[in-house]
Amino acid sequence: MSSRTPLLATAVAALIAGVLPVGAAWAQAAPGAVPTAVLAAAPDRAGFVLTGELQALRQSTVAAQTAGNVLELAVKAGDRVRAGQVLARIDERSAAAGLAAADAGVAQAEAMLANARAQAERTRELKRQGFVSQAALDAAETQLRAAQAGQDQARAGRSQAALARSFAAVTAPFDAVVLATHVEAGDLAAPGRALVTLYAPGRLRAVAQVPSTRSSLARAASTVEVQLPDGRWVAPVSRTELPSADPVAQTVEWRLDLAPEAAAAFAPGQSVQVRFAGAAAAAAGAVVRPVLPAAAVLQRGELSAVYVVQDGRFVLRPVRLGAVQGDAGIEVLAGLKAGERYATDAVKAGLAGAQPAN
Repeated sequence: MSSRTPLLATAVAALIAGVLPVGAAWAQAAPGAVPTAVLAAAPDRAGFVLTGELQALRQSTVAAQTAGNVLELAVKAGDRVRAGQVLARIDERSAAAGLAAADAGVAQAEAMLANARAQAERTRELKRQGFVSQAALDAAETQLRAAQAGQDQARAGRSQAALARSFAAVTAPFDAVVLATHVEAGDLAAPGRALVTLYAPGRLRAVAQVPSTRSSLARAASTVEVQLPDGRWVAPVSRTELPSADPVAQTVEWRLDLAPEAAAAFAPGQSVQVRFAGAAAAAAGAVVRPVLPAAAVLQRGELSAVYVVQDGRFVLRPVRLGAVQGDAGIEVLAGLKAGERYATDAVKAGLAGAQPAN
């Protein structure tokens, strides 16, 4: 029992001093040598990393084009639909009544046209026989043309009424996946009200908002990569920088199209990392900063620190960190210089009795 007392006292003292995390103190078994490394810049990673999101290359919000109660919502989020498949049905009674009125209008116009045509033919015959004047013939032909125009107008009105009735069945414009539904059965639809949002699967792009101050560096980057939600870094098949900046955020939107095979397993809205790097970015003025592995950093709330080798022992030193550079590590902005030696495992370096291995 007495042999364990010094070890326990050491762990408690370290916790009080704020040097060790709780788990590390109790997990210590014996002092040992901790591997170290020399801090070096990463010129091949010169550049910066931004957080972006995935967006669908083809996405559509299908809206109602007629008013009425939603009788049926035939899909739910996550469903796959085919082009022309019914998504929702809207009460069509009002549209059906309008179509019936339009049919009656067409029948009336056709009857009036037939009567005007017969009247014009009789007037022409009477004019040849000299029983009516030219003015009477002109009036009959004018009535005929008016009746023909009335028929065209009635038929156009019927086409419009038929189109309005067809809006009662809302269909998918292309093969897609349902991203979201915006109504339920019984809700009142109105022209312009969103019903369903769809996107074409497998065609995604990463979108990042690049600060205007870094736009020139992004253009000069020889390598642009996207870290997918599963951790893979992939190169986009094309990249587009929008020609205008956001006047409030002062950022420029970059759109990076992904290969279908790379994006097939993901959905719009997922977060990604976008890395602009390479020698070209460094030549354009990108700051090349030292990079630390994540395991070398000790986090205590908002404080970040690193165990630095001084006079053959570890000394805890606060550091200010920058952007995450993917697998390469985290940028060091202040507190540690290139060429200094540090512990590669901050937890082990914090144990009582830990010594640098080299």
